[in-house]
Amino acid sequence: MSLQTRLTLLYTSLIGGMLLLFGASVYALLSVLLVRQVDATLLQTAQDLIASIQVSAVGDVKALSLPNLDFTANVFVQVWSPTGKLQQSSPNLGAITTPLDPVGLRQGHPTLRQTRIGQTRLRVLTVPLELSGRPVAVLQVAALLTSVDQARRVLVTALATALLLTVGLALLIGGWAIRRELAPLEEATRIAQTITETGNPSRRIPLPRRHEGDEIGALIHAFNDTLTRLEHQFAVQRRFLADVSHELRTPLTVIKGNVQLMRRFGKADPEALQSIEQEADRLTRLVEELLFLVQAESGHLPLQRKLVPLEELVLEVAQEVRVLAREKPHLRLLVKPLEPATVCGDRDRLKQMLLNLLSNALKYTPDGGEVRVGLFPKEDEALLEVQDTGLGIPPEDIPYLFERFYRADRARQRSKGFGLGLSITYWIVQNHQGTIEVTSQPGKGALFTVRLPLLAEGQPCNGEGNAT
Repeated sequence: MSLQTRLTLLYTSLIGGMLLLFGASVYALLSVLLVRQVDATLLQTAQDLIASIQVSAVGDVKALSLPNLDFTANVFVQVWSPTGKLQQSSPNLGAITTPLDPVGLRQGHPTLRQTRIGQTRLRVLTVPLELSGRPVAVLQVAALLTSVDQARRVLVTALATALLLTVGLALLIGGWAIRRELAPLEEATRIAQTITETGNPSRRIPLPRRHEGDEIGALIHAFNDTLTRLEHQFAVQRRFLADVSHELRTPLTVIKGNVQLMRRFGKADPEALQSIEQEADRLTRLVEELLFLVQAESGHLPLQRKLVPLEELVLEVAQEVRVLAREKPHLRLLVKPLEPATVCGDRDRLKQMLLNLLSNALKYTPDGGEVRVGLFPKEDEALLEVQDTGLGIPPEDIPYLFERFYRADRARQRSKGFGLGLSITYWIVQNHQGTIEVTSQPGKGALFTVRLPLLAEGQPCNGEGNAT
């Protein structure tokens, strides 16, 4: 059963249930009012009769002497002696000599009851009469409930007709309204099926103005945002596959060419072997970085968390990357005065992050340039800054800088890297609950700022945990 059908049935059931309760309440209230009206008539008739009662010297009671009492208006009267003998009855009872209410006749106190004579329903008031403390008679006044029953039947018919008409209208109008409101969801389903069939997530769900700001509008916004991210991920995946193919093709072509060259000359060439070894190392690095990213994104890369003094780690990494700077004898690596800053994290991963940032800065800074690294605490964060005077990064490339295989310009594409280092750096920072920012101007270098939460004094460092 579809959601539209379920909602329509639920809406109709609620309307029908409410009308049923309302009809039952009206029916009960009208029944009570009609019976009370009959009771009021019986009480008034009884009072009029009692006021005119005459008792003879021998104890006979004459109660039907009122000239203005209309006994044809569905009101019946019987007077019974204390011994159960019928003394008087109203002319409209004809030959009926049985008590109007046999049970009430024996009660000994005033009662109001409903009884039947044949198929006729009656409302009977029974009143014992006393004179000087002794019972002299029992007065029974009855009225037909035919008008009450007829009014009830008319009311039930009217309520049932109204209920059926209202439920029918609720089905029609409710079904139309719910179908109209759920139309964007049907459109979303259709677009999702189209995307599944074509593999093209460029479609978007139109948002009707009436749904702006409501739950369906929020769902459509979320779905469209998901499609946007999905489209972006598809584009990244396509570019990733193309870049991997490209990165693998180059070293494999070099290796194959050198092997063919040695086979042609029939001997091992040292330069060819060195080139093969370099390209094999390049492939090994590529595979290792890809494996790192796959493990990181799948959540299967453990982080060994412990206390890490960042100032010591920065000095250690700076000393190691000075080897890279030897290829550019006039390039200077400056370490600013470092302030103590201790974080809780994986020392090896944090070192990998620092190596990536510093080696990246050295790689894209020309000889004669300068690379500076600094560390200082600010409030509850440790700020690590790596700044260079190299090529810089165009503003339009900064949002995509941490994507896999992304390199901003042609000069970077000719470098020896794969465009994975900053993606790995971003993952490491994110999984240490930190942030990384980039500011740059083309031709004036770039500044990478990493913010990591400081470990407060006395605060325990959580143990080993899995990255998610």
